[in-house]
Amino acid sequence: MRWTVLSDNRSGGGALETEHGLSILLETSGHKLLLDTGRSDMFMRNAEALGIRLDDVDYVFISHGHYDHAGGLKAFMEFNKKAKVIVSPHAMNGNYFSLRGHLHSLAAEWPSFSEERLIAVEHTRDIDGWIHVIADIDHSHPMPDANRHLFVQGISGGMVPDDFCHEIALYADGLLFTGCAHNGLENILDACPWPVQSVVGGFHLIDRHETTEELKSLAKRLKRDYPTTGFYTSHCTGDSAFETMREVMGEQIKRFYCGLIES
Repeated sequence: MRWTVLSDNRSGGGALETEHGLSILLETSGHKLLLDTGRSDMFMRNAEALGIRLDDVDYVFISHGHYDHAGGLKAFMEFNKKAKVIVSPHAMNGNYFSLRGHLHSLAAEWPSFSEERLIAVEHTRDIDGWIHVIADIDHSHPMPDANRHLFVQGISGGMVPDDFCHEIALYADGLLFTGCAHNGLENILDACPWPVQSVVGGFHLIDRHETTEELKSLAKRLKRDYPTTGFYTSHCTGDSAFETMREVMGEQIKRFYCGLIES
């Protein structure tokens, strides 16, 4: 298995573009799976620059309904005529907002595509024998503090706090993809019944939200409970939060960036 970061906030240098978005290509011996599509079609340009074909991608997994993870889906679906989209129906039906800094929409523009290309997931299930989608996530552990800025339009039209029922995670062959981990990294790990070798994704640990003590406590629990698991993060994990956790976890936690290839 190999995974390549096509869209992220950070760059490892070189000519690749960056944006506030996340997209990772996961490749096995017989399949290609796109994990989120970033904020725009930038991930497609980066793939071309890396010499990576996307026309033969089998599945697209959309972790949740925010534009920085689903914003490039429309362009991709126009380019790739066969890939099936794995997504929560709540993600496609929700109207999402952030009050961080100022009121702004987080909603993605969803493309029109046939029902044959849609795999709507409301509960944890397997797809094609090797993709495991995790949708039933309890909140027995803390959720990220920055979630308090995030809202969804309610039935009455007003804004209510987002409970992130639209966020799903994906497991395949030892790799657990968390998207933004709005449901909380530990809660997602608890909901995953398979052995996790690597956790990859944003952890939504925005700087100046969790205290240093809270971050170190989380890092200690991860190191204790998952001693053989590697953690790779970027996107919505702040620089200060990452460095605080690395003080505890050392090389067990690493930062990814546009163009990183791991296998």
